[in-house]
Parts: sequence; structure tokens; C-alpha cells
Amino acid sequence: MKMKNKVFEFTKFRYIAPIASLTVIVIFFIITGVRGGFNLGIDFLSGLNMRVQIAPTAVQTNISDIRTVLSPVGSTQIQVVGDASAQEFSIRVRETVEQTGVAVSDRVKGLLQAKYGAANVIIKQSEFSGPRFSQALSFQAIWLIVCSLALMLIYIWFRFKLAYGVSSILALTHDALIMVATIGCLQLEVDVTTIAAVLTIIGYSLNATIVIFDRVKENIILLKDKPIRQIIDTSVSQSLSRGIITSFTTLIAVVAIYVFGVGVIKNFAFNLIVGICVGTYSSFFIAPSLLYIWMAKIQKKKYSKEMILAADAPAAEIPAAVEEVAEKAAEVEEKAESAAENAVEEVKEEAADDADAAAVAVRKRLKGTRRDRIHQMQKIR
Repeated sequence: MKMKNKVFEFTKFRYIAPIASLTVIVIFFIITGVRGGFNLGIDFLSGLNMRVQIAPTAVQTNISDIRTVLSPVGSTQIQVVGDASAQEFSIRVRETVEQTGVAVSDRVKGLLQAKYGAANVIIKQSEFSGPRFSQALSFQAIWLIVCSLALMLIYIWFRFKLAYGVSSILALTHDALIMVATIGCLQLEVDVTTIAAVLTIIGYSLNATIVIFDRVKENIILLKDKPIRQIIDTSVSQSLSRGIITSFTTLIAVVAIYVFGVGVIKNFAFNLIVGICVGTYSSFFIAPSLLYIWMAKIQKKKYSKEMILAADAPAAEIPAAVEEVAEKAAEVEEKAESAAENAVEEVKEEAADDADAAAVAVRKRLKGTRRDRIHQMQKIR
């Protein structure tokens, strides 16, 4: 048998795969809790936002030098604003118990002026974001993910059926939970790029799952005589090479970003690497398994319902059914009697005809015999 025609039994792991994933998620969240919870970044904590320019005509610098200069401050997030030659930077510093907003601002300004000179450091903007803003941002991020999952459920529901939609959403939730649990376990910084990575992986994984479910929908028509388990295994096997090649080529690009990237880009790439691996796994093992479990239960309930309805017919319908059967039996009996009478009459008529024909034949023979005897007697005389 050729490899392209090989059917792998993915649904055989319909219980093992979800249980294994759930175990990993629980263990990773426990480790996250033991290590003090998630390492929230500046986006989700109160802190200082500054926009600073280093005079390009007097001093030449870059983002790496700025990051080195501000390393004593602690957790900082630095980005280039506009053209790199303008040497304008966005600096975000997390507030701590030891450092309040004003103290952090003064310290950042002092470190930059000590390195580049007071005349060459221009503070264009300085503002402090409090806890309320951070909590609102966290709520908006969670709400954004929930809304995206709900909209995807509605789309798949209309595109396929509810069973496909629920299976897809559960698989996507599985991907998001493993990503978040991995980030917390490794104590990676959680910022807006983390939310972007989660949403990116949700879309990526959904695309791979829809490809498989679309093949399942086609094979349900083409292989309608086959059991649903074989149809799902066949569909996943037919999509296996495409899914692996797509994931591998995507990983090549993302790994390159991770190797050559720095700062938040490097963390973003790492989150994507984890998400692509988990999304590919869930598309082949989690989503089809959940779909099979759902559809198998639907078929079982449908069959059981038909059996129950047949067995629990109302008592009022029984006499009517008996009367109907009796009437049909009487009709059959009358038809049988009528057919028997007709058959008897036909047999009598056929017998009478045969008797008449036999009598005629006997008379003819007697006449012939008499003639022969008369003729012989005449010859003797």
C-alpha cells in the first residue's frame, strides 16, 4: 500500500490526547503558581511611559546602547519611534515598591543625561499609567480573545454544523491554554505581543482545523457507507502531508525571527513557535477526536431515541393497531377464499372441457372400428 493511501487511526487517541493535554496544562499552571504567577509586563502593570530623543547632531546612539544605559532601572521596554536616524525612543518602565512614578522618571532622565549630556537629552513626553489603566487593558485583552472565539464558533456553525464549531473552539481553547501555561511556566514576560501571538495562533490553528473538517464534510458524502470513525481518520490522513509541510515552512520563518530578533520580537517569535507546534498537534489529534466523540454520541442518542419511541408507544394506539391488523387479515382471508373459489371453477371448467374432448375422441374411434368390421364382413361374404 502506498503511503499516500495509508489511513492512520487518529481517533484511536481520542481519549489519550485530551487527557495528556489537560495533564500538561494543569502541571504548567501549578508550576506557574509556585513560581509566583505570571511575569506581567509593563503593559499590564502600572508604570512610566516616556518619549525621549537623543540629539542626533551631537551624539550617535542606538536602541541597544539605550537598553544598556537603562539596565540599572530594572524591567524596561524600549522601542524606536519613527526613523532610526532621528534617535527618538519610547521608554516604558515598570513601577515597583522602591520606585514610584516620579522617582523612576528622575532616574531614567539622570542615567541618560549622565551618558549623553544634559543638553543632548530631550524629554518629549512623560506620563504615568496607574493600576486602573492596567486592569482595563487586561480585561480588554481577555474580552478580545473571548469575542474572537465566539465569532469563530458562529462562523464554523454556519459553515459546517454545531458539532464542528464546538470541536474547533475547544481545540483552539486548548491551544491558547497551553501557550499561556508555557509562558507562565517559563516566566516569560506577558505583554501586548503575547496577546497578539495568542490571537495569531488561534487564527493559524483554526485554518488548519477547517481544512481537515472540510475534508470530513466531503468524505461523509463520498464515503457514506463507511463508519464515521473511518471517515474522520481518512480525512485527517489525507490532510496530513499538507499540514506538516505548512507548519514546517512557517516554523522556518519564525525560527529565523527568534534567532536574529531581540527584545519583544524574540519573545513574540518564541510564543509563535510554541503555538505552531501545539496548533498542529491539536488539528490532527484534538479537534478530530472531539468531533468523533460528539458525532458518535449524536448517532447513539438518535438510535436510542428511535428504539424508545418504538417500545414506549401509547396504550391508546394499541387497539387501533390491533383492529387495523384484524381488518387486513380479514381482507386477505376474503381474497384467499375468492381466489380459491375461482380456481375451483376454473378447474371444473377445464375438466368438463377435457371430458367432452375425450368423449368425442372415443366416439370417433368407435365409429372407425364399426366401419372396419362391416367392411371385413362384406369381404368374407
